[in-house]
Amino acid sequence: MPLIQSIVDRHPEMTTWRRSLHAHPETAFEEVRTAAFVAAKLRAFGFSVTEGLARTGVVGSLSNGDGPAIGLRADMDALPIAEAGQIAHRSTVAGKMHACGHDGHTAMLLGAAQYLAASRQFRGTVHLIFQPAEENEGGGRVMVEEGLFDRFPVAAVYGLHNWPNMPAGSMALRAGPLMAACDAFEIIVEGKGCHGAMPHLGTDAIVAAAAIVGALQTVVSRSINPYDAAVVSVTQFSAGDTWNVIPEQAVLRGTTRSFRPEVQSIVAATLARVASDTAAAHGCVARVDYRRQYPATVNEPAATEIAARAAMAVVGEERVELAPTPSMGAEDFAYMLQRCAGCYVWLGSGRSDGDAGLHNAHYDFNDAVLPIGASYWATLVEQNLPIK
Repeated sequence: MPLIQSIVDRHPEMTTWRRSLHAHPETAFEEVRTAAFVAAKLRAFGFSVTEGLARTGVVGSLSNGDGPAIGLRADMDALPIAEAGQIAHRSTVAGKMHACGHDGHTAMLLGAAQYLAASRQFRGTVHLIFQPAEENEGGGRVMVEEGLFDRFPVAAVYGLHNWPNMPAGSMALRAGPLMAACDAFEIIVEGKGCHGAMPHLGTDAIVAAAAIVGALQTVVSRSINPYDAAVVSVTQFSAGDTWNVIPEQAVLRGTTRSFRPEVQSIVAATLARVASDTAAAHGCVARVDYRRQYPATVNEPAATEIAARAAMAVVGEERVELAPTPSMGAEDFAYMLQRCAGCYVWLGSGRSDGDAGLHNAHYDFNDAVLPIGASYWATLVEQNLPIK
């Protein structure tokens, strides 16, 4: 691979950064130590640094002559998962770990920052966006709402995620939807409680809720065009406190995924109707709380071409997939893409011997791809902002 040699030479240093971040995970909007680490590195490299956007977000800016500006984004937060692995740099914080590789994302963007500040082989401005709270809390949305692109206007913004189910050093991207919209729902089923030995004296919320779980499987299969994609998953079912009481309430929670706003609206409306009508058929009442969370991550075609060219320059054309199957996973970089043209890419990080997947208690970012990701970022900047 034609990686940038000075970045390759700093591979051990990036590995040290990454493992330190891994050992000290911080979850959504609590990335105080991580943000301080990032800000200190950026200042040492020569970047102008802005802190406090979305509480713990950091933006590092570097200008080199007149020219356009682009944004590069990395997420910093960890997950509320207890690390099960026994690696030397395992989490030192109980109940928290970097199970999604955001420690690697941060280290790769810092590696690119170090190179860009030293080489200055570009003309224009680079804004490096270190974002908090990607996991569930929408830190990207908060940064945009707090004026990210008003304070740091860019012609395009780019993001990257490590992908352990792809071979290390490969890359994938596509124009249009790459990752799904993510919504959440809660269905509270109200019946009439009674003695478990006398079910005829009550209205069984558990039976009604169980019927709703089955009926929800028809939301996609009978309401969505087969050419579209959607998922409805019930992930929690809670009811009752003891063995001999039929409770008066059951609670279902879950997630839905889709790629198009029209499909998202059909899923929301159909889910509410199915839950309400199924509960009524069992003599119960269902209250549905449907919450739209992350929108779909939709890559802009021109920015996707630019990102593809940089990826091919770094890993080779044969290792770049231009039309991967979109993922039903969600990503709050979508909020940035709603405000600004840009592209999100996947960087293969899988090991040859196999490893745990994302959000797994044994997951550890593959340090071998650190110079690949950093070289991609640096190449993207130099190709976007060429010195003429």
